[in-house]
Amino acid sequence: MSAHDLDQFAAWVEELIRRRGYDIDSPRGGGKSRLADEAGVHRAAITRLLQRQSMPDLETTRRLAHVLDVPVRDMLIRSGRLSEEDLPLPVTAGKAASAPPLRRMTLEEAAAGLGVPDEQVEMFIKVAGQFLPPAPARRAPLAQD
Repeated sequence: MSAHDLDQFAAWVEELIRRRGYDIDSPRGGGKSRLADEAGVHRAAITRLLQRQSMPDLETTRRLAHVLDVPVRDMLIRSGRLSEEDLPLPVTAGKAASAPPLRRMTLEEAAAGLGVPDEQVEMFIKVAGQFLPPAPARRAPLAQD
């Protein structure tokens, strides 16, 4: 990854952070700390990205994507780690690849789809739910960049 790629990615993430209401511009705004807390990452990872020192690791990238309410796919492509060819959008019958993403399957639907016996569905939901990221707070949709 070149310094130019890191700069472009950091500028894009910086704009997302600001749009989401995190005050990262004033020294005492607390935006970096709040973002780090909400994403469950170290504040230093946020600082290093915003200062164009280093790219966040994959787990930090995933967590930031969830908190900033953008698809992980977009974060990975914008970061230069993967290309659109590496992460093609699924094409469903009769729909173009640019169609809006499908809604996330519920744990109940997953249990049914996997054939979890009725008497074990409640336990499946409890266990599987621990692996899901926290649901992001509802935010205004982003304009297409």
